[in-house]
Amino acid sequence: MNYRHIYHAGNIADVLKHLVLSRLIVYLQQKDKAFRVLDTHAGIGLYDLSSEEAQKTGEWLEGIGKVIDAELPEKVAEIMAPYLDAVKALNPGREAGGPLTKYPGSPKLARDLFRPQDRLSAMELHPEDSRALSRLFEGDFQVRVTELDGWLTLNAHLPPKEKRGIVLVDPPFEKEGEYERLVDGLAKAHRRFANGVYCLWYPIKKGAPIKEFHEALQALEIPKMLCAELHVKSDRDQTGLSGTGLIIVNPPYTLKDEMHLALPELKRLMAQDRYASHRCFWLRGED
Repeated sequence: MNYRHIYHAGNIADVLKHLVLSRLIVYLQQKDKAFRVLDTHAGIGLYDLSSEEAQKTGEWLEGIGKVIDAELPEKVAEIMAPYLDAVKALNPGREAGGPLTKYPGSPKLARDLFRPQDRLSAMELHPEDSRALSRLFEGDFQVRVTELDGWLTLNAHLPPKEKRGIVLVDPPFEKEGEYERLVDGLAKAHRRFANGVYCLWYPIKKGAPIKEFHEALQALEIPKMLCAELHVKSDRDQTGLSGTGLIIVNPPYTLKDEMHLALPELKRLMAQDRYASHRCFWLRGED
């Protein structure tokens, strides 16, 4: 209940997570049929980068601040356009030289990319944040906000009535055992909604049990799991976040190739030391 994403909005983790989320949404929109995005840890939806909290950490300066105006190869620019255009649309004053002050959380980004038939279920446990999220989407019939522990969502709200959807699981990792809860949550959710697209976020930092986490996911024997990771610095002598990772279950067939193009550019832009690296590989599946 202590975690507040305003301190971290727009950081390196948000950049990779929101880029991938935008690609998942764009892919599902190739068919006319409606789908639902289920966001289990939704936050407040829209963040003020000029706030005292965001300025205190300055994490966004090393994330979206490095990417928003970057010169990108043509194909990478196309891949990143839905995400970056959504951020730019929230900051119209920048065209006249103004600062970057607004950043969308996952629910706001998803909603801004929706067609009229698409839907969002946003779960947020923190009472104050849940109220802020409800105000943001007040009167929007395409969005349902629920004050609920996101982990319960993986049983209670699946499958969605549309039978198509993206499940974004983005826990704050402020408690012990979150990697194990991700594995357990995915196992339960996949049994209820096997054809859903799942996007699971996890932090990379000193001492994180990434190898064990990957092995536990592989043991689930879910047919298709893609892993994308971006390391911006060495964790050897560092505390805090040194990188960010995503597990994508049932990914679009295009996603791995898109990540192979985009990840090197993200590393180039957001690297904080010479140990920065990236990788994208099948945890289970196609290789």
